[in-house]
Amino acid sequence: MSTRGADAATLTEAIAAGLARDGGLFLPPRPLPRPTGRPVSRSVADVARWVLAPFCADEPLGRELDAICAESFDCDAPTRWLADDLGLLELFHGPTAAFKDFGARFLAACLARIAGPATRTVLVATSGDTGAAVAAAFHGRAGFRVVVLYPDGLVSPRQAQQLGSFGGNVATYRVAGSFDDCQRLVKSAFADAGLRARAGLTSANSISLGRLLPQIAYWAKAALDAEAQGRAPVTFVVPTGNLGNAFACLMAREMGLPIARVVLATNCNHTLTELLATGRYEPRASIATLANAMDVGAPSNAERLLAWWPDVRATSAFLSAHSTHDEDIEVAIRNAHAEHGVVICPHTACGYDAALAARGRRERGPLVIAATAHPAKFESIVQRCIGRAVEPPPALEVMLARPSSSLPLASDAGSLARAIAAGLPGGADRA
Repeated sequence: MSTRGADAATLTEAIAAGLARDGGLFLPPRPLPRPTGRPVSRSVADVARWVLAPFCADEPLGRELDAICAESFDCDAPTRWLADDLGLLELFHGPTAAFKDFGARFLAACLARIAGPATRTVLVATSGDTGAAVAAAFHGRAGFRVVVLYPDGLVSPRQAQQLGSFGGNVATYRVAGSFDDCQRLVKSAFADAGLRARAGLTSANSISLGRLLPQIAYWAKAALDAEAQGRAPVTFVVPTGNLGNAFACLMAREMGLPIARVVLATNCNHTLTELLATGRYEPRASIATLANAMDVGAPSNAERLLAWWPDVRATSAFLSAHSTHDEDIEVAIRNAHAEHGVVICPHTACGYDAALAARGRRERGPLVIAATAHPAKFESIVQRCIGRAVEPPPALEVMLARPSSSLPLASDAGSLARAIAAGLPGGADRA
């Protein structure tokens, strides 16, 4: 179903389309299906099969689910306990060193199985990590081309290097504007029915149900791991900008996983904290921060949140938010390193700060912070805080050694339409 109510689709159709025809975001109907029994093991792949199977019942993708999960979830998502009641869920062990790898690879595996003979164009806006994860997931896949949009000068140098390091079927554009401008351009392209049909457009942002659903898997795994250790139910602290990862955590809770509460950890872009405090969704221009992947002033998944809870203040029993400013991000990086011997990225630092604030409010039970990206992706910030270099993991090191290039793009719908059309067969004529 669409958040705007005018478009219903099967799961396969929703993943293929990306965005509903009425402009809304696809959501499964409530109550959400609950998995039966227990997973075969607590590997990410086995938990993913278990938790996603109810969504795929009677779907063509259901017959392929085992293979899709084996292909998509072959990296770990361990919880590292810093204290008896404080954990760090490490989601950066994938090929691009960010949590986006899980959803992007699942989406690519699904689309590879349901795409027709015509080439599909995967259009994605990124505030830093999504674009690289999507590019890596689709790079070299026959029948797909990827168009990545990122805000020029507003991602870290290593993120920019990653984004331009693919080539081949991946075209990367640096947009003169903010992430919100990039996101607006993506939505304008989907609203252009002619362009959408000619290019075979599909989305790989968290507006795509195929990106959102697989993220339930690692929340489920972390909750089950904590339960096995006698630490359930846990409260998850989720660094968030566009609200997709946190909404997946809320979905895991709705499915009956042992999750007590969800805390949204934001930077000084206050849209989400104000939404929960006042009940009013008031998007605004984004502000550039050290936690750049969360620099979102108009979070798309707020539409999903409000579709389920129109009076969002009714979620206060299980959902809250905390904002962290740049100076406190740096303090959190230093303190996590000094007190626990861990090195965290600026986004995870927002989570660390939010967790300490929750403790100050006497939040009961174990807290688990999502570590959303490897700190080596933000080496200049992190090194300044801890006084030493952070070595990149091997997969990231390979990407950083490649040549990298991106093309400039104005932040208007016509420029994007021409860029997309130019990459189609006979593109020079279409552009």
